[in-house]
Amino acid sequence: MTYPTPDDITAAATRIASHVRRTPILTVEGAALGLPYPVTLKLEHTQVTGSFKVRGAFNTMLEAGVPDAGVVAASGGNHGAAVAYAATQLGHAAVIFVPRAIANAEKLRRMEMFGATVILTDGAVADCMAAYAAHAEQTGALSVHPYDTFPTLAGQGTVAAEIEAQMGGLDTILVATGGGGLIGGVAAWFGARARVISVETEGTNTLERSLRAGPEMSVQASGIAASSLGGPRLGVMSYAVARDHVDQAIVLPDQAVFDAAKRLWEGTRLIGEPGAAVALAALTSGAYRPAPGERVCVLICGGNAAVDWFLG
Repeated sequence: MTYPTPDDITAAATRIASHVRRTPILTVEGAALGLPYPVTLKLEHTQVTGSFKVRGAFNTMLEAGVPDAGVVAASGGNHGAAVAYAATQLGHAAVIFVPRAIANAEKLRRMEMFGATVILTDGAVADCMAAYAAHAEQTGALSVHPYDTFPTLAGQGTVAAEIEAQMGGLDTILVATGGGGLIGGVAAWFGARARVISVETEGTNTLERSLRAGPEMSVQASGIAASSLGGPRLGVMSYAVARDHVDQAIVLPDQAVFDAAKRLWEGTRLIGEPGAAVALAALTSGAYRPAPGERVCVLICGGNAAVDWFLG
């Protein structure tokens, strides 16, 4: 299976540069997070739509071109907001299909705010994916897949290129995984040059189960991170990258995610959505323990959630 190379990701970075933010990094002293070592955070939740997804959305539309029928996507929220924003900025209509079972009020609001027509679907995530694919076929709209296409992975990989340039090199990056577009792009960029660690919750462990049982299995997403990481199965291309370049797959309980989000807020006054806190939770829970001197980056991938979701 062919997947993006660093050259493809570099080309994508040039293509989307004028449409996305170069988000900052922040190195936090360990004590602020209750850890014995410092951690560098990539603040991708400050991206223009509040998540990394806009990188792949712009790269897909700019590379493929958009027909008069506009674009269509399926999403739990972040991808939909990204597609809506990118389409609107480029002058196109966007329709987003969202599974009612995992619909998040804040993410629905942001999709509509960025210009999308939102259609809620009943049933499982797979039913939503089928409805969106049928719409694309019937109308001729450009299908912008949330994670399993070459331009999506190349676009998401641009965040890894930024991180490496900003940090001047690193040993390990922790990435929350849903359908695999983000970790696929990150792993395609780094290859063997850095350790890439996937982090999921017990209710969204798509990558961990795929690596054990093969890519044909599917997960019925549940729990606190379902709207962020609720891909029913890993993308075929993402699976190929993960098989080759993901070093470890960590699975955590929801409580570890709540704790990580609280530590992030108390230590930095930053708020990430549940999917973003998942990656940090690998450290705060002790599931991943860096070696002395190991240069670690945590990708804070999104911030589209109610500001008090982790309190109580």
